[in-house]
Amino acid sequence: MPLNAQIVPEIANVTQRIIERSRPTREAYLARIADAAEQGPARAHLSCGNQAHAYAAMGDDQATLADGRAPNIGIVTAYNDMLSAHKPYEHYPDIIREVAHQNGATAQVAGGVPAMCDGVTQGQTGMELSLFSRDTIALSASIAMSHNCYDAALYMGICDKIVPGLIMATAAFGHVPTVFVPAGPMTTGISNDEKSKARQKFATGEITRRELMDSEMKAYHGQGTCTFYGTANSNQMLMEVMGLHLPGASFVNPGTDLRDALTREAAKRALQITAFGNEYTPAGAILDEKAFVNGIVGLMATGGSTNLVLHLPAMARAAGILLDLEDFSEISDVVPLLAKVYPNGLADVNHFHAAGGLSYLIGELLDAGLLHEDVKTVAGEGLSLYTKEPKLRDGVLTFEEPERESVNDMILRPASDPFQKSGGLKELRGNLGRGVMKVSAVKPEHHVVEAKARIFHDQHDVKKAFQAGEFTEDTVVVVRFQGPRANGMPELHSLTPTLAVLQDRGLKVALVTDGRMSGASGKVPACIHVSPEAVTGGPIAKLKDGDLVRVDAISGTLEVLEEGFEARETVTADLSANKVGMGRELFETFRQNAGPATEGACSLF
Repeated sequence: MPLNAQIVPEIANVTQRIIERSRPTREAYLARIADAAEQGPARAHLSCGNQAHAYAAMGDDQATLADGRAPNIGIVTAYNDMLSAHKPYEHYPDIIREVAHQNGATAQVAGGVPAMCDGVTQGQTGMELSLFSRDTIALSASIAMSHNCYDAALYMGICDKIVPGLIMATAAFGHVPTVFVPAGPMTTGISNDEKSKARQKFATGEITRRELMDSEMKAYHGQGTCTFYGTANSNQMLMEVMGLHLPGASFVNPGTDLRDALTREAAKRALQITAFGNEYTPAGAILDEKAFVNGIVGLMATGGSTNLVLHLPAMARAAGILLDLEDFSEISDVVPLLAKVYPNGLADVNHFHAAGGLSYLIGELLDAGLLHEDVKTVAGEGLSLYTKEPKLRDGVLTFEEPERESVNDMILRPASDPFQKSGGLKELRGNLGRGVMKVSAVKPEHHVVEAKARIFHDQHDVKKAFQAGEFTEDTVVVVRFQGPRANGMPELHSLTPTLAVLQDRGLKVALVTDGRMSGASGKVPACIHVSPEAVTGGPIAKLKDGDLVRVDAISGTLEVLEEGFEARETVTADLSANKVGMGRELFETFRQNAGPATEGACSLF
């Protein structure tokens, strides 16, 4: 695979290393999807009985489907009423069918996938199912596509685990052309900073629960993705930078004419790139090493969610590509931070989009030689297509070159004048293992914390200790036995207000955990995803209260500064309470087979 001569040497070197590391698995993957593609349109190989079952509910489309001379789109949807981001999908299948009919084709809802809301389950038992919902989504989408009736696929999903799970299924059916269809963010409510301050005031008892509820309802008030730059919106950035969305599709609000036009165009484009036409573009060809490097670059340039450091290796493995934490860290070192969106700044994604959005950011990164331009996308050849913006002109959708300038340099800056010269994430490693920190939202004075450790095996015990006034000095809070094999690796975002209060009181405080934090976390330095995890005997299981721990995001180290530490015995924890209730008993197989966080914490491979 030739590398773009315009790419900066550091990005080229990381890309080449990934190519070499992945060569055996990638070659086997490509051979597999090439074999599937050579068999031609799937329906040609189904028996008459198979086909009759597949078309029985399709009414007037039955004859077209049986004839087999026009493409059939499979729709995989994560629609439900629980996620504001996914509510707009309710009527998308009707839009897609209409477009298919206008072009002499057909479309069917192939199946639905579960989609839980981490905002509902934060700090609750259900959060212990969250990570493995990704693997469940991959399995569910694969079941939908296994009917083998589809010449293209449209995937409708946005939030935290949904997009990664759908990508894993997309890779499994990599011979099928695929377009991801977003729904966009909700309109702006109260500022994220105001919301965060209300949470901190509640943690200290300054406001009542009713006042907190009023604040939250003003923040989350309508259909669409939550407006902060957490995992859901990082996913949307990723799909655009990796060429799986249409250009400019990520951050157009639901319920607008432009949003509907983009959904129609996604269906039309899916029909154009099937094997029936002259632009056959299988998803597996888009999901190559360069696309994943581009995704990591986008993550760093925008200060995206740490959850993607967990998900991208799992997504890549599904396409035969092996990513490592060192790839993220080395890319972060050379990619400047161009965006300031909450929790990295005060703006939300609507402000980011209005300031120039992804078309501006992609153009800047391409000009700086930080993105691979020579890639396949659902829009065609070359990532430069994604420097264009969608516009409605007299009801007709066009993609136009915008003026290349940021409307607000407090939100979005050129690569020549970034917010900071390096990206948003940092790998930390040392005698406690390997972890990652989102540094883009952490003030420089908090990048290094050296303090005595307080050890906890439950996030709720941290809150109890805070309420009891036990944190009176600089502290490294260690919350262990929170990894994928222990309890499903729940997000510990509900700790953010508590730890932020301590930091605001002038204490040096850091979090070290083998668990996760939300993509909305960031103010407090947190070394997360520590691997090996405690339950597998990782060094974090040797820590004791009072141990001096150094968390250093400048040098990239995670160390316990105690003599004889390596010789200690590891402790164990009673995890029986994490195995039953809220469906957790059904996920024991996932926990037992989950890989390390450094490889995506996946139970499927």
